[in-house]
Amino acid sequence: MTLVDDVRAVLHAEPLAAAMLDLDPFADFAQLAGALFARLCNSEAIGRTVAATYAGTAGLTEMTRYDISETARRNFEPGGAPATLLFSRGVQAIMAHRVAHQLWTAGDVTCALALKSVCGRVFATDIHPAAQIGAGLWLDHGLGFVAGQTAVIAEDVSIWHNVTLGSTLTDSGPCRHPQVGTGAVIGAGAILLGAITVGANANIAAGSIVVEDVPAGRVVAGSKATLRGPARVRFAPHTGDTQ
Repeated sequence: MTLVDDVRAVLHAEPLAAAMLDLDPFADFAQLAGALFARLCNSEAIGRTVAATYAGTAGLTEMTRYDISETARRNFEPGGAPATLLFSRGVQAIMAHRVAHQLWTAGDVTCALALKSVCGRVFATDIHPAAQIGAGLWLDHGLGFVAGQTAVIAEDVSIWHNVTLGSTLTDSGPCRHPQVGTGAVIGAGAILLGAITVGANANIAAGSIVVEDVPAGRVVAGSKATLRGPARVRFAPHTGDTQ
């Protein structure tokens, strides 16, 4: 079965949940995403925009399916991928960003910012439409996540709630926000500031304040964060650790 079929099965099995979600009939993933966002944001215009963007952007659906499957896997989601799509605030926030990013890169800056603004209020996030986010992001909980305009997140990164990828306010250049490497794990409440690089498979402990580069495969903790030895947590599916 496809993810769309799985969602239909969940809604058919739980009529009360289906009534709560009140999704319009959908034939494919683009229509499902549009129906979901129309209800979440209480905006048919946003629903149409989401559906049209997913239908018209090559590879976008596949990237989101990977986000969903990786979130379900890393989060031990008992309902699997369909429950993750329907109920995960983090997945939905990243879907909103992926649509806003497509609008931004297509030159539709005003609509990209409008979508970011509305969805940010719904999901309690503030992700600039220009921020670059690779496939397989697990944004656990999603609440309070902030990413600045020049932030870059590579593939298979895991980020908890209340994380900030911000600037130092002393640099107005084209790379003034953090660059997060493949497979990195960032704990709740961490604040990463400036044009720093977080290496592949690094761990940022919860509550850390990071203003310097973090080597690949290492863990930092504290305020200001300091090296504490090899990384101990990893969710990315890739083989081979970088030390």
